[in-house]
Amino acid sequence: MSNSTELKPAHGDRESVEPGIHSLSEILSQPQCWENCLRQLATSQTLQEVEARLTQDGEWLFIGCGSSYYVALAAAATAKSLSGRPVRAIPASEILLYPDLVFFAGPCVPVLISRSGQTSEVLRAAEVLKEHKLPSVALSCVDGQLLEKLATITLTLPADEQSTVMTRSFTSMLLALQFLAGRIAHNQSYCDALMAMPELAAPALWTLPEQIRDFVAERTLTNYVCLGQGPYYGLACEYALKVMEMSISTAQVFHSLEFRHGPKSVVSAQTLVIFLLSEPGNEVECDLLEEVKSLGGTTLVIANQANPRVRAAADLLVELPMKLPELARLVPTLIPGQLLALHAGLKKGLNPDSPRYLSRAVILEDNNSKKPEQIT
Repeated sequence: MSNSTELKPAHGDRESVEPGIHSLSEILSQPQCWENCLRQLATSQTLQEVEARLTQDGEWLFIGCGSSYYVALAAAATAKSLSGRPVRAIPASEILLYPDLVFFAGPCVPVLISRSGQTSEVLRAAEVLKEHKLPSVALSCVDGQLLEKLATITLTLPADEQSTVMTRSFTSMLLALQFLAGRIAHNQSYCDALMAMPELAAPALWTLPEQIRDFVAERTLTNYVCLGQGPYYGLACEYALKVMEMSISTAQVFHSLEFRHGPKSVVSAQTLVIFLLSEPGNEVECDLLEEVKSLGGTTLVIANQANPRVRAAADLLVELPMKLPELARLVPTLIPGQLLALHAGLKKGLNPDSPRYLSRAVILEDNNSKKPEQIT
């Protein structure tokens, strides 16, 4: 039996009158969207039921596809850091094709992530879990979809978009999983920091859209490289995907220090290397930033507060100064990447609201797949 939360998604029905207008509106609406999600999560009975299920023994498996998989990566890093529990992020396709690499002898608690609740590979994974009597939690932004029927319990957030690509749904689902991890870890100070974050992050949006727009307009960029370590790696993956989706550009992603080991050969003035600076790795990441700049690369740096080395080596520096723990600042770190992708697409005459070949959910015609015979 599936239980659905009282949180309702917000939909609009007006047609786009100019390219990118929905994406821009949805990006800029995020602080208010986060406030709404957090306010309702804090009193949600369904969240309490999810919390009770996740406190059971076993490894947490965060499962998704595309952007939802990158939500899983960042959420897993947060949950592991806060709780000390074993946590993994897994593409849904791995459960279908290589189940022996996913499921071990011990118990597990699967969390299925899908904005639409319709993604075929996530639905197939949910069917496998149900068939093998593994209770699952689902996280979505649309009520009444098939995923809700397949999962044991579903948490639905009011964060859907009109645009094809995920922006506020990504950040809101990540925020919900972070809040849940804080609750399970009994870390009230972290939950309080998340509750305070939207109001603290909002001022950064006042000038950021124009700052990113002008930076893109002034340069010829043909390649994008997104770098992040630890919890920032999942965010770097999402940066790269947004650039590919919204601007039909080549984008790559690496753990920051791995960039030295071969990939730095792509550096040029037309290559934008994006650094998501972490606190633990700040010094060594600054070394890499200076190296990339010395090789002639164009650099974009996102940091909480920059030191003089960063200021000297960054072609564009985006500071998001908030007196919050690092893990409470991950969500607003996505906004510069979303705006970068939007304006890169607009510069090329594209419509970032509706990229070619893409739909809001990957729905395959054949929903029947061979399921693994045994999961232990």
